[in-house]
Amino acid sequence: MNTNQFTQKALEALGGAQSLAAANGNPELTEEHLLSALTGNGGLIDNLLEKLGVNPQEVHGAATVAAEKLPKTSGGSVYASQELNRALAAAEKTAKDMKDEFLSVEHLFLGMLDYPSAAVKKIFGDYRVEKGAFLKALMDVRGNVRVTSDNPEDTYDVLNKYGSDLVERARTHKLDPVIGRDSEIRNVIRILSRKTKNNPVLIGEAGVGKTAIAEGLAIRIMKGDVPQSLKDRKLFSLDMGALVAGAKYRGEFEERLKAVLEEVKKSEGRIILFIDELHTIVGAGKTDGAMDAGNLLKPMLARGELHCIGATTLDEYRKYIEKDPALERRFQPVTVNEPTVEDTISILRGLKERYEVFHGVKIGDSAIIAAATLSDRYITDRFLPDKAIDLIDEACAMIKTDIDSMPAEVDDIRRKVMQLEIEEAALKKETDGLSKAHLDEVRKEKEELSAEYNEMVAKWQKEKAGIGSVQKLREQLNEANAELERAERAYDLTKAGELKYGKIPQLKKELEEREKRTGDKGELLKDRVTEEEIAKIICRWTGIPVAKLMEGEREKLLHLEDILHRRVVGQNEAVERVSEAIMRSRAGIADPNRPIGSFLFLGPTGVGKTELAKTLAECLFDDEKNMVRIDMSEYMEKFAVSRLIGAPPGYVGFEDGGQLTEAVRRKPYSVVLFDEIEKAHPDVFNILLQVLDDGRITDSQGRTVDFKNTIIILT
Repeated sequence: MNTNQFTQKALEALGGAQSLAAANGNPELTEEHLLSALTGNGGLIDNLLEKLGVNPQEVHGAATVAAEKLPKTSGGSVYASQELNRALAAAEKTAKDMKDEFLSVEHLFLGMLDYPSAAVKKIFGDYRVEKGAFLKALMDVRGNVRVTSDNPEDTYDVLNKYGSDLVERARTHKLDPVIGRDSEIRNVIRILSRKTKNNPVLIGEAGVGKTAIAEGLAIRIMKGDVPQSLKDRKLFSLDMGALVAGAKYRGEFEERLKAVLEEVKKSEGRIILFIDELHTIVGAGKTDGAMDAGNLLKPMLARGELHCIGATTLDEYRKYIEKDPALERRFQPVTVNEPTVEDTISILRGLKERYEVFHGVKIGDSAIIAAATLSDRYITDRFLPDKAIDLIDEACAMIKTDIDSMPAEVDDIRRKVMQLEIEEAALKKETDGLSKAHLDEVRKEKEELSAEYNEMVAKWQKEKAGIGSVQKLREQLNEANAELERAERAYDLTKAGELKYGKIPQLKKELEEREKRTGDKGELLKDRVTEEEIAKIICRWTGIPVAKLMEGEREKLLHLEDILHRRVVGQNEAVERVSEAIMRSRAGIADPNRPIGSFLFLGPTGVGKTELAKTLAECLFDDEKNMVRIDMSEYMEKFAVSRLIGAPPGYVGFEDGGQLTEAVRRKPYSVVLFDEIEKAHPDVFNILLQVLDDGRITDSQGRTVDFKNTIIILT
């Protein structure tokens, strides 16, 4: 038998069978060894057995056990049994009949189905593996693809291997609902309905919801809410990473992509491809002399044989797609703009239920409004709705971890009890009267604290159980809603009626009652996300204090003047003005489009100009080093301006960014001190004009840096 005509996987299976026979000490290589080697490795045979409803691991186990029962000898070479030779000959004949150039694992399995040994026949009988059903499953996976290479598995069932069906995911309730974006989805549908060049590309900033539009289209297709030309289409999201991964030799990547395109072509428009991060097709899989993915797609895109939706950011579209005019003209751009704060609030209200079920907490409407408005104001380098959704998600996660871990109050008492136990053990060893009296005191205190600890633990467990039961009900309600959707799609009116008018109202009523019972009465645990949590997360991300003033901070702000006067004696007017600006900012009545305060301190050397800036930094951030200090004596030349905002493109240090802009990007809430401003070149003041007026500056890389939460002091 010519082993050159075997595929890599078939050779691996024969090698594995041989190794198993040698390890067991079997002189004969049998079908049991081969069956054990073919199964249990997550390969094609396992996939086909799963389609037949058989557990491949069980078949693998049964074959391995059968192989262990075979006669054993020590030493000597391993030879193939008569039955195995017959099965291999049958496999070769099957490969010829199927017009395949190589003998693959499925041929070996079919050969064993034709001529099984007694043990293998019993295994096939026990697990009801029949040739007809196996061939049908094979045809479903293989289609009319012939084995023309020694690694054909890469071209089988390619769409499921290198992508996922978004319509199927929408059916199984795995996609989040898409709120708004109707005009963009309509645009996409209109472009897809064209005869040629029917390929929309969604262009927009990162996080504005480009992928969500494709998911929205999948949900519409699933509901049948699309024109006749798009009814019952499949929308496959292609994973370029999976296509490229593991393609070791030249031509392997192209072969996989070609197989994907062939499958799409054969579907005659029934399959729409969605390529997220479209720019990755330019240069994907490109090696010396090979074509990249973009060039393979071009002919089919132009002829209208391939329906494709792309999504990419503005920068990457300009950088990769526009450079290739032949590729660009085959796509129709659909611009996706950032939603307004009002739109973001409605998007968050639509997603609220999903996050409540996942985290097991309640999200208040005030938290949703706070997430949209505060993220829009304070997180300037990211886009809505992504940053607002992230805020809600992290706030929910924070509440959830608080529920799961022991409350701080209970933990403190537990530590005190442990401390008293250690003290008690030490005092027991002492014999003098004073120690004995102290021991009685320690014991008494320990008993009181232990009783309090046990009471609080019981209370905590009870509150936790209450929150857990509400979470369970939320999950049941979510599952019932998904079931109702499935029943309505399948037109099962009896089941839909039962759910709609029986189970769902019952669950809703129960959930309301439970929520009222657990309510806000929980003293130890909190299961509700409010605007306070959102403010805490913003503070953690940016360092800007947005949260409501704590008692200590309120006192500090009310007496800010006195605190500053402790270090800066005299200078009443300067201290008063600075204090007022900070109070205005924290009270929320300052101009939101300008810095918190901008001051020019004038006066001779040594009167406390720089000292006041340092004192302010210490007062606000507990350390006088917590400020951005720029010595203007270093900026005496005209060209030194570029050091503040970064060197222009083409100059050394362009990638590094500017000293001022980078410092403020890292710490948006800070004191910025321009020391000895009179020594700077006049051009430096032109830069400051923008900062003082609009509270923003654009650095050399085109990023807008926000100065609205800084205190600017010039001396």
